[in-house]
Amino acid sequence: MNKEGILNTLQEGEITLQGQFVLGYNYTFLIEVMGEKDPLKAVYKPDKGQQPIWDFPDYHLSRREVAAYLVSDSLGWDLVPATVLRNNGPLGPGSIQLYVDHDPNQHYFTFDEITRSNLHTTALFDLLVNNADRKGGHILLDSADKIWLIDHGLCFHEEDKIRTVVWDFAGEPISSDLAEQLARFQQTLVTPGPFLESLSVLINKEELIALRSRCQQLIQSPFYPHPPSDRRYFPYPPV
Repeated sequence: MNKEGILNTLQEGEITLQGQFVLGYNYTFLIEVMGEKDPLKAVYKPDKGQQPIWDFPDYHLSRREVAAYLVSDSLGWDLVPATVLRNNGPLGPGSIQLYVDHDPNQHYFTFDEITRSNLHTTALFDLLVNNADRKGGHILLDSADKIWLIDHGLCFHEEDKIRTVVWDFAGEPISSDLAEQLARFQQTLVTPGPFLESLSVLINKEELIALRSRCQQLIQSPFYPHPPSDRRYFPYPPV
């Protein structure tokens, strides 16, 4: 199924609850979403299952999940599985994300050197979206060893909140290819169109301005930064 078909199925297909993921701070469910022929496995995060977080607005984390997908898709990086916002989920409004079949015992802290060396785009993406919670277990490998990123509810804050386990490239230059992709993405952040219109519904004006600023800073100073020295810069727990 192509990307458009997957998104349409996630947005319109009939949902059947399959079970609940017991690990995690917020309520998260495995579901099946019926397509034209076969169902898709997906992850459903209802807004009402969100636990209060002092520095992020209540019942808005699902919007940030979708915003992260839109940014990944606009960049052409294909890091975040297809994600949509649905108002008619079994437990009310929430995000629905295509499930990635993966080995749960594989994560950042178990990756070999080759896999770890391929996380440049992951690190850059987290800097761009200001990810406050990049745990090692949020980086998945599918059966083809493709890297996928999940759990982006704590992104896009207007203040610097970056907390990640991926500091492998601190001080290294951002590749020219990635820098060019950032420059193209910067144009989509200031050019009226479907992407900007969709993103503006998901994050507020101040957060959008901050996203533009982070992108511009990475373009002007194309280096992976060192961890901040004045606050905690890794998530807890790290996995």
